[in-house]
Amino acid sequence: MTKDGKAVGPFGVMGGFMQPQGHVQMVMNTVDFGLNPQASLDAPRWEWESGKRVSIERSTPEHLFHGLAGLGHQVVWSGNRMGFGRGQIIWRNADGVLCGGTEPRADGAIAAW
Repeated sequence: MTKDGKAVGPFGVMGGFMQPQGHVQMVMNTVDFGLNPQASLDAPRWEWESGKRVSIERSTPEHLFHGLAGLGHQVVWSGNRMGFGRGQIIWRNADGVLCGGTEPRADGAIAAW
């Protein structure tokens, strides 16, 4: 990802159909909500399935479930955390300091040297 023409760092969410949706959510979490890499990956995820059907993780606040349903979406809770992709992020701040995050839905670790 870049900001003001400079590289901020790499990130990725794997998961087939979920992959581009996961990428959008990580960018939103970082740019729109100002979350650090780990908080971005920890945040509850959603997946558009088809039409107005949206699957959301059980960790999503209940008021968001009801809000989406109230807007006409067919919302379902999903107990399959692995279906929401698995990601890793490394961002470089303006001072050159690296900050990483690892996926809580799978094995992973951040290491520095």
